[in-house]
Amino acid sequence: MAIVFEEALKKDLASKELSNVYILFGTDGYLKKTYAEKIGRLIAEPDDVFNYCKFSSNSDLQEVYDAVMQFPFASDRKFVLLDDFDFEHCSKNELDKLNSLLSDTPDTAVLVLRFDNIEIDAKKNAKFKGIVASAEKSGGKAVCLDHRTVPELIKMLSNGAAKRGLKMDSSVAKYLVETAGEDINLLSNELIKLCSYQKEGIITKETVDLVCSKTVEASVYNLSKLILASKSTEALSLLDELLFMRIEPMSIFYNISSVYVDMFRMYAARNEGIKIPDVAQKFSYGNRKFLLENAERNLRNFDFKRLSLSLNEIIKADSLLKSFRADERTVLEQLIVRLIYIIEKGELVDKA
Repeated sequence: MAIVFEEALKKDLASKELSNVYILFGTDGYLKKTYAEKIGRLIAEPDDVFNYCKFSSNSDLQEVYDAVMQFPFASDRKFVLLDDFDFEHCSKNELDKLNSLLSDTPDTAVLVLRFDNIEIDAKKNAKFKGIVASAEKSGGKAVCLDHRTVPELIKMLSNGAAKRGLKMDSSVAKYLVETAGEDINLLSNELIKLCSYQKEGIITKETVDLVCSKTVEASVYNLSKLILASKSTEALSLLDELLFMRIEPMSIFYNISSVYVDMFRMYAARNEGIKIPDVAQKFSYGNRKFLLENAERNLRNFDFKRLSLSLNEIIKADSLLKSFRADERTVLEQLIVRLIYIIEKGELVDKA
């Protein structure tokens, strides 16, 4: 079973040499939606009722089959999209029909199966492997579209600005990701706003601050990133900003603690030789598997001593915050300082 990734799909779109079948799955809903639409528009406009056909998860598979097999009208090919077909729980007859359709998709059609709300474990799911194998018989491809990494997002923003005649340095693109979050749809909208405002020249951090929205979720998440980077001054300053924005102290605490819990899970998994997809499935991460990928990277600065000491501090802070006796700001400030001190000093931390 061959799985390809975004770059391979980009090449198909750029060359306009499309396969008969595409199976789009992965953690990034925006990418799956965007590429399904791009494939469709290469063939027909969405308002072309004869050559642009969309089917939902509860559609009759026979109707999908008929749409694929019917000749296009005044066109070389037709586009057929089937969303979230529940191959796991359909009857054997329906599954056989789907596999038959995938293996026999004619050259006059491009069939796209998009799995948006159905999670796919490509390595373990036998039925999915069978679907992919059927698609390959007609020259089809299964495309994994997961969340882009931060470097990929930075490159996307810099290239997007360049296409609009502006310059955005990687440091500025990174700053935008840090302030606006890693959601690709949101970042695309923020880039459009920046380019519309700047019109020409260089996009700076000052422009980002002036034009772009800072999401609360991204701001809280950035607090954890500052802690892991041992930037105490910036972390305490951001804490002040979050509290000024009336973000609940417990929400801030849970965000910090969840980052450490993710790291602890990945530390244990790494020692047992367990891979990220298995951890994600075990703890129901769903489309947030990228959190475990981040945790794996963060572990480069941690040994077991640092990790266990950090978790002990988090447990203490949790108890204090739930007691309603301690000042919440003070508890969070002390937690931040202790976590950074642990990263810096490790085994030299005073246990008293």
